[in-house]
This record gives sequence, C-alpha cells and structure tokens, in this order.
Amino acid sequence: GPPGAGKGTQAQRLQDEMGLKQLSTGDMLRAEVKSGSELGRRAAGIMERGELVPDELIIALIEARISQPDCRHGFILDGFPRTTAQAEALDRMLSSRGLKLDHVIEMTVDEAALTARITGRFSCAKCGAGYHDTFKPPAKPGVCDACGGTEFTRRKDDNAETVTARLRAYHEQTAPLLPYYRARGVLKKVDGMAAMDAVYSQIRETLAANRT
Repeated sequence: GPPGAGKGTQAQRLQDEMGLKQLSTGDMLRAEVKSGSELGRRAAGIMERGELVPDELIIALIEARISQPDCRHGFILDGFPRTTAQAEALDRMLSSRGLKLDHVIEMTVDEAALTARITGRFSCAKCGAGYHDTFKPPAKPGVCDACGGTEFTRRKDDNAETVTARLRAYHEQTAPLLPYYRARGVLKKVDGMAAMDAVYSQIRETLAANRT
C-alpha cells in the first residue's frame, strides 16, 4: 500500500496479538549500524556517503534477522520489498532456506482521502499524542487531551506536495509488485480506508485462511 495507508500500525498490532515479528528494514539497518556488526559497518559506510543501501545487503540483513529466535513463529516484512527486483531477490533467499511468503496484503486506499488523512496529522510536542484536524481534534482546542500540553507539531513531510511525490514514487516503483505477487497466488486485498479495527479483522481473516 502507499505511504500513509496504515501498514506499520497494522503490522504492530499483528506483532502484539499474534506473535508475528514486525521487521522494518529501516529499523534493522539502524540496529545493525548501532551493533557494530560487519553488516552494520558496511551499511554505515554506504549511508554516510549518501548512497542507497544495495538490495543484496538488505537481503543479507533480512536473512540474518529471520534466523533469530523471535522470528520462529513467523514475521512481517514492513518496508520491503519495494521493487520487483527486490521481490525476486527475496524469493531466491527464502527459497534457499526452504521458506516462502504465505501472504502479501495490499491495503487499498482512496488517494484523495489518504492525502487529507496525512496532511491533517499533528501531535502534542510534549507527550507525542496524535491528533488530526478533521478526524481527531483535541476535545478542547489547543490543549492536549493526554497531558494538557499546549504546543503541537507537524511532520515536515506531512504536506500535500510531499505526499503527492511519495504517491508518484509508489506507483512508479512499488505498484508493479502487485501483478508479480498476484501471479503467484499470494496477493490479497483489504480496504485500507475502513476503520482500523475493521482493517485488522480483514487481515486476520486473510492470515487465518491458510493457516495450518
């Protein structure tokens, strides 16, 4: 799904309630760099030069991560793959380990509504509680419901121009993954514009369908 569809939120809930480990490639990269591992040192040098971390390094990172005990009950890939080439490399790596992806879940969205959802977000500068101009304003205007703070912040990239650019990149680079996984019979769609609990129920039903 495109940026802002709620992928990370749903992945976190699946991790908490089903024990499926959420694997964010960004988080994994930062953890490896911090650990000082060989992979981390290689990644750090690349990132310090402002270059993109190559696919083969990301795949090696994922392979090392899914070997850890907390992934033994399953895992969710969040933020990878983003291109068909990455999907093919991932398939080769998993196949070499006797594994495969059970499901690929597409969160479908209305892009105009998604843009409104993202650009209206803001949070309390003191405690981080999240709000929205339209869907979730503070009960008392200008005052945080959680801590009473009166200062709020917005992410710099939560603006219409940036969201449009991110959606364009999604359609050009990541959307081609849909026919790739559809051809393999693992792609399922859920309505990403539904309420969060309803989206979660759809995903749970999909995961339960072929669970052994």
